[in-house]
Amino acid sequence: MRFGWTADQVALREAVRDLLASACPPSVVRAAWPGGDESSVEALWSALTGMGIPGAVGELGLDEVDLVSLLEETGYAAVPLPVVETAAVAAPLLAATGDPGGHLPGILAGRTRVAVAGGLVPYGRRATLVLHLDGPAAWLSTLDGAVDETTVDGSLAAVRVPKPSGEPLTEDAELVGLAADRLALGAAAQLVGLGRRMLDLTVGYVRERRQFGVPVGSFQAVKHHLADALVRLEFAAPAVYAAAWALAGRRPERGRDVSTAVLLATEAAREAARTAIQCHGAIGYTVEYDLHLYAKRAWAVAATCDTDAHLARVAEALDLKGAAA
Repeated sequence: MRFGWTADQVALREAVRDLLASACPPSVVRAAWPGGDESSVEALWSALTGMGIPGAVGELGLDEVDLVSLLEETGYAAVPLPVVETAAVAAPLLAATGDPGGHLPGILAGRTRVAVAGGLVPYGRRATLVLHLDGPAAWLSTLDGAVDETTVDGSLAAVRVPKPSGEPLTEDAELVGLAADRLALGAAAQLVGLGRRMLDLTVGYVRERRQFGVPVGSFQAVKHHLADALVRLEFAAPAVYAAAWALAGRRPERGRDVSTAVLLATEAAREAARTAIQCHGAIGYTVEYDLHLYAKRAWAVAATCDTDAHLARVAEALDLKGAAA
């Protein structure tokens, strides 16, 4: 089987990449940290809405294969907004349930943003609603009673919210499972994008930084570290795309594929962050330098991935537990 992008998918990805290069430079990510100018973050959401991203699954008719590369680009840019949660999780779930609360028009127009609860609620302060995925049921709640939380990545604007009450949005376990898998796939795609951004920053730095009269990038040890990190990303990315294909086709192995993608992407992004900081030397972790924006986002996103649960799901799919028994 050969996986490849269509010309339309490539064109859409490049359009999103160009948009984010202009609308979400590091200055906008910095503005999303406490004390920053939120107007630039709102302008970014308006730009994404203008391209139809919040309603991409419904309004643009995209599926997970079309969407995954766009989500990777939002990771590369460290977009400080709930794009995955709104476009890839909430919008298709609402569409599948008939949108009983009438929220889809607001999502398509950019008025409504949806965050997803998972202990903390990333981007909660920039969301209108919170989606709770709990086993076989899903609820939507407001941000009433939300409490701000501090995380390693200040641009997450995370909160905690009370557990929902009342009638669930749906008790269809299949739909809720699909939503949870889309959320996991989106995190994996963003982690690949973040890893690529950190390596690009590092390659640019080691080409310019000089020691003993030569660029530090010419040192064999630096080359090996960067090559190892790149190989991890190059192994993770196809797994993420394969998981998107399995989700789009509702294939029976989609759970295994999504979990594999999450595990490989989490490991690759963490390795890219470690390598980038090491190759940057003492400047790598300073808040004045842009690298920390992407490293901290990678750590924060990776922390939302329940790797133990994903390992267990892969082991079950491969019957490793049964073999061990």
